[in-house]
Amino acid sequence: MAEIEIGMGKTGRRAYGLDDVALVPDRRTRDPEDVDLSWEIDAFRFELPIMAAAMDSVVSPASAVALGNLGAVGVLALEGLWTRYEDPEALLGEIAVLGDDASTARLQALYAEPIKPELIRDRIKEIRAAGVVSCAAITPQRLPTFADTLLAAELDLLVVQGTVVSAEHVTREGDPLNLKTFVRRFDIPVIVGGCASYQSARHLMRTGAAGVLVGVGAGATSTTRRVLGVGAAQATAIADARAARLRHLDETGVYVHLIADGGLSTGGDIAKAVACGADAVMLGAPLAAASDAPGGGWHWGINSGHADLPRSERVAVPSVGTLEEILVGPAHRADGRTNLAGGLRRAMATCGTPTLKELQRAELTITPVTS
Repeated sequence: MAEIEIGMGKTGRRAYGLDDVALVPDRRTRDPEDVDLSWEIDAFRFELPIMAAAMDSVVSPASAVALGNLGAVGVLALEGLWTRYEDPEALLGEIAVLGDDASTARLQALYAEPIKPELIRDRIKEIRAAGVVSCAAITPQRLPTFADTLLAAELDLLVVQGTVVSAEHVTREGDPLNLKTFVRRFDIPVIVGGCASYQSARHLMRTGAAGVLVGVGAGATSTTRRVLGVGAAQATAIADARAARLRHLDETGVYVHLIADGGLSTGGDIAKAVACGADAVMLGAPLAAASDAPGGGWHWGINSGHADLPRSERVAVPSVGTLEEILVGPAHRADGRTNLAGGLRRAMATCGTPTLKELQRAELTITPVTS
């Protein structure tokens, strides 16, 4: 991709967000009922290519079970309120009525409570007991501390997630954190990320990860672009990671799944993310807008409680329907924010693609928002 001159001696790539691209219908269409939305990662098969983000406003143990029963997967935040407090329901209610000026300071205080290994075990056990896939997320910095706890808890699927995750983190305070060492220690599929470039995606794939999260600074609550100046246009980031996957597949014979994380709100967004190369998507705000979401009409990320430099803010998310209506319908509004599966299904049918893998080969056109 050609670079554009920013100023004398400094160039940059032109990158595209999902709003900048559109699917091109194929000459052959098919019935929506004939479309298969399922995807597989390792031994696990899911009916919907949707992962609920590891955010306390989106995923509780109970909502993780509900998501699993609907065909999606809920990712529990292992550094969230559910692993710090025995019963955080009252705290979730308190967060919902906080004034804007007080919300960040209160979140910092709440997330200062130590993480309790026994609660990690109990939450994972609760989800597994319901007969759905247990999936949970932890930051790379906390992984060495809680690795043994996670192994003992018999978690099904692990997500190692940060604002930006590298294959090796160098520090003056000890040995570098080599992600490959920990990924290969777990006898379960591990998804790592986020990343937003070809090179970073390739390095994460080399850790042995089963999947890579793609996206930096695109979420509804994220202030990373303002606080750090770091971010990436999602359509280009996914396409770059897809190219990295093809290179990795050619070199190793191993297919690594891509999960688009952030900047998606409608069924059409999901379809375009898959067309760019994603196997599935991770959603936060769209699911926080469920009337039965844990956040009670509010949405925030774990980084909202960072002690030194919060990079997420609490935002209001008016309800658009129940979790079931948002995921599989029926829809009672025409903005694409409910019945996400139905929107994706009809997009695939319009493009004549019976599976997600086929949709990855669909034609895209650059269509600026202003057109």
